[in-house]
Amino acid sequence: MPTHAHDFLGHAHDRNARRTRWVVVLSAVMMVAEIVTGTLAGSMALVADGWHMATHTLALGVSALAYSFARRNNGDERYSWGTGKVGSLAGFASALGLAAVALGILYESGVRLFEPRTVAYGDALIVAVIGLIVNLASAALLGHGHSHDHDHAHDHGHSHGSDHNLRAAYLHVLADALTSVLAIAALAAGWWYGVGWLDAAVGVVGALVILNWSRGLVAETAAVLLDKVPDQHLCDDLKRRIEGPGDVIVHDWHLWAVGPGRYAAIVSATGAPASEIRRRLGDDKRIAHLTVECA
Repeated sequence: MPTHAHDFLGHAHDRNARRTRWVVVLSAVMMVAEIVTGTLAGSMALVADGWHMATHTLALGVSALAYSFARRNNGDERYSWGTGKVGSLAGFASALGLAAVALGILYESGVRLFEPRTVAYGDALIVAVIGLIVNLASAALLGHGHSHDHDHAHDHGHSHGSDHNLRAAYLHVLADALTSVLAIAALAAGWWYGVGWLDAAVGVVGALVILNWSRGLVAETAAVLLDKVPDQHLCDDLKRRIEGPGDVIVHDWHLWAVGPGRYAAIVSATGAPASEIRRRLGDDKRIAHLTVECA
C-alpha cells in the first residue's frame, strides 16, 4: 500500500512563522520599555498596556512555537491527520489568554476609578505613542500575511480556510494597538485637561472590545478542534459533484478540517466504484485525504 503524506500545513506556513517571530521580538522590546517607563512615571495606564503587551508577547511566542512544532513534526506518522491543527490549538489558547487579559483590564480600570494616581504624563505619553507605532508595524506584518492567505484561498475556490494561529497573533496585536490608542487618549486628556477619570473609562471600553474579539476566535477555533462541519455550502457542493447526474447515491458523509483550507472526507455511496468517486473529486485541492466506502 502506498504511503500517504500528511502535509496539511498550508502553503503559507513558513512565511507566517517568520512574520510571527519578528512580531515577538518587536513586542518583547516594547513591552519592557512600557513597563519600566510606566512604573517610573507612575502611569497605571502605561503599566497596564505594558503588561497587556507582555501577555500578548507570551501568546505570540506560543504561536511561534506552534509553527515550529507543526513543521518539525510534519509527516510524523504518530499524528494520524498531520499537525495542521496545531495553529488552531494555539489560536484557541491565545483567545483564552486574550479574554483573561481583558478581564484584568476591567479590574484595573475599576480600581483606578476610585483610586486616582499622580502621573508624569509627558514621559508616559511619548512611550505610549512609540508603543502604538510598534503595534501598527506588527499588525502590518501579520495583516499582510493574513490577507494574502485569505485572497489565495478565494482564488483557489477554498471555503473560508484560514490559519487560525496567524489570525490569533493578528488579533493580539490589534488588541495591543487598541489599548495603546486608549492609553494615549487617557494620558493626553489627563495632561491637557485634567480628566483623570478618562484613563479608567477607556480601559473599560477597550476590555469589552477585546472580550468580543476573543469570543469570536474561541468559537471559530473550537469548531475546528471539535471537527465541526467547516462549511455546509462546501459539503453540498462536494456531494453534488459526487452524485453527478443521479447515478450515485451518497448514504453517509463526513467532512472535517485537518489544516488551513485543507479537509479530510469519508464518503459512503452506492452506484459507482470507488475509483469513479475519487475521480470526481480528484481535482479538488481542498480535499487532502479521501476515504470512499462503496456498498
